[in-house]
Amino acid sequence: IKVALLLIVLLGVAHFATLSRCEDEEKADSDEEDSDDEEEEEDDGTEVKEENGVLVLTNNNYDTFMEGRDTVLIEFYAPWCGHCKQFAPEYEKIAQTLKENDPPIPVAKVDATVASDIASRFDVSGYPTIKIMKNGEAVDYDGERTEKAIVARVKEVAQPDWKLPPEATLVLTKDNFDETVNNADIILVEFYAPWCGHCKRLAPEYEKAAKELSTRSPPIPLAKVDATVESEIATRFDVTGYPTIKIFRKGKMFDYNGPREQRGIVDYMSEQAGPPSKQVQAVKQVQELIKDGDDAVIVGVFSSEQDAAYEIYIEACNTLREDFTFRHSFSAEVAKLLKASPSQIVIVQPEKFRSKHEPASHTLAVEDSTLVSEVQEFFKKHVTPLVGHRKPSNDAKRYTKRPLVVVYYGVDFSFDFRKATQFWRSKVLEVAKDFPEYTFAIGDEEDYAEELKSLGLSDSGEEVNVGILADGGKKFAMQPEEFDSDVLRDFVMAFKKGKLKPIIKSQPVPKNNKGPVKVVVGKTFDEIVMDTQKDVLIEFYAPWCGHCKKLEPDYLALGKKYKGEKNLVIAKMDSTANDVPNESYKAEGFPTIYFAPSNSKQSPIKFESGDRTVEALSKFLEKHATKLSQKRDEL
Repeated sequence: IKVALLLIVLLGVAHFATLSRCEDEEKADSDEEDSDDEEEEEDDGTEVKEENGVLVLTNNNYDTFMEGRDTVLIEFYAPWCGHCKQFAPEYEKIAQTLKENDPPIPVAKVDATVASDIASRFDVSGYPTIKIMKNGEAVDYDGERTEKAIVARVKEVAQPDWKLPPEATLVLTKDNFDETVNNADIILVEFYAPWCGHCKRLAPEYEKAAKELSTRSPPIPLAKVDATVESEIATRFDVTGYPTIKIFRKGKMFDYNGPREQRGIVDYMSEQAGPPSKQVQAVKQVQELIKDGDDAVIVGVFSSEQDAAYEIYIEACNTLREDFTFRHSFSAEVAKLLKASPSQIVIVQPEKFRSKHEPASHTLAVEDSTLVSEVQEFFKKHVTPLVGHRKPSNDAKRYTKRPLVVVYYGVDFSFDFRKATQFWRSKVLEVAKDFPEYTFAIGDEEDYAEELKSLGLSDSGEEVNVGILADGGKKFAMQPEEFDSDVLRDFVMAFKKGKLKPIIKSQPVPKNNKGPVKVVVGKTFDEIVMDTQKDVLIEFYAPWCGHCKKLEPDYLALGKKYKGEKNLVIAKMDSTANDVPNESYKAEGFPTIYFAPSNSKQSPIKFESGDRTVEALSKFLEKHATKLSQKRDEL
């Protein structure tokens, strides 16, 4: 009995102890939870953490941390960036060094892939990007990524009397624009809008280029105009988009077609600052150009730089300097070689492009009354030989005129193949001389493999193939047969008489096309879109385009909304699988939407808004419609 009583007592004690321990653990757990809750309540994301001596800034804590601080070094990085990973140990050493400075200078980092608000605020587009913040203003750091270089620069900026250097880019307003631009031999001007993303990205590159070009001898100034404020200046120079960049020479405006990053701007403007024409002094220079050249040789012959004709020539050259190579000479020997007198411009074709069917050279006498535009027309008219060599490098400069007759084969002017190349070219010349209204060219079949494919001639099996690129984007292919002058002549004559059918890349014509959105293919474009009895809204899309996929349900809803309108067609076309046989309907991006009114098919109206909702498209459609039976705003 005693043993039984003892066991009962022991069991009771054990149970009590277990209960006590459970209560204590529950209390502890409860205390921990309370503590966690308190921490969660206190941690609102503004606390600045530290990793290996470097402060971690985020969207939440950046502004509060920066408040009142004189100098802070910040690295914007991406976790996946190799350069950032390499730089990390060096940056940690910089943090330690600047921590020991008197006074200490904070060193921080921002994960730009997470803290995107801060990164976009400072136009961060590459990694790592290092900036020194001086009283909240960002100072770009472009030096070496070493502890020594960065610490030295940070200490320099941290000095109490240090100020941001003035911008090298001139700020132009209505008060100083004309005076500055009219007096500059050359100046680059950017028209921008403060809210424009492309302008913000350009700004640091433009400023760096301005600094570099300001140290050149002579300096080339770069300037900017806030077009939203100086609207009168922007209107005067037809500024409709941002940024618009123009070159001015003594007040005369020229297009800027150069790059938009520092090195490209500097190189382009350095080239533009030089004369548009190079002086030739030796007869041998001109002889070599004529013997071995690949383009027309243009030489202005003048008595001196004071010659009035020389000034007219240089002004004419300036606008076209990117499309032509200009030369001038004050040498009597060069004039004799070219059979020219002072104040004359001569265009000579290289030997390989000469023929008995055209003059060896063309000459223009420049009088005091000769207009710059007349000189430019002379260049454009005579720069292309009767049958020239079309290639990707000169296509956009020499062969944009339509109709263009192209003869494709293995074009090669090197010594071993020149004879064969000229054999076929001579046959083209025999025809070209009789059709002066058309441009003729030879083109290498490898250079234009895609074009041959689009003409359906890739697998013709013929050594020589022919295509005609006509107005409106239409293309015509000569049926494969053994090439000769007579065969080419018959083909060109058939084109002239309108007997040829254009080659159109097209998907099969849909068998059932009665849905609310009509499907247009290459073969049905004219039939549906160019129907003068109907208004047509057409979307050009690409199957892979995300914006097109997003638009699809709204576009379908639009089609359903106007399905009862007999004289209105809502249509779409896959631009990747079909040719658009009309150049008025260009689709350079996707989706591109045009409204083709029944009474103005050759002048379609492009939908420019980014708002592609049913409501916005309806408003656009109804504004330009000519055939609606009733307005549908109420639907």
